[in-house]
Amino acid sequence: MAIAAVIAGSVVGCGRHAVERFDLAGTVTYDGKPVPKGYIVFRPDGSAGNHGPGAQADIRDGKYATLPGRGTIGGPHEIQLFGFDGKAYETPAGISGGRPTMNQMGARLFGPVMMKSDLPKLHATFDLVVPKQ
Repeated sequence: MAIAAVIAGSVVGCGRHAVERFDLAGTVTYDGKPVPKGYIVFRPDGSAGNHGPGAQADIRDGKYATLPGRGTIGGPHEIQLFGFDGKAYETPAGISGGRPTMNQMGARLFGPVMMKSDLPKLHATFDLVVPKQ
């Protein structure tokens, strides 16, 4: 009887399917120039019927790439972008518990900027142009 319970449990587990994710990479520009530093959050657009895990990517020197195997699911997405000038600076004492700290991203250029797009359902290049605010 115990063996039957183990077999039944393993059959139930087989019904789960991993969601296919697609690696996404590209460039990010703002005011016609590459964004020095920042990050992007990709969220499936539930209002357009797209559901599943989100993804994120760091922006470095105007380029981004999702982590291998941790990309988007494709289809309609809401995209949230944050961009910084990349010039690290020390924050004053008191802002973070009384001690100065380094802000590695630099000063904010923009963000959050929200846009919607239908992302490809394949490993692809997808460039983003952030409108000047």
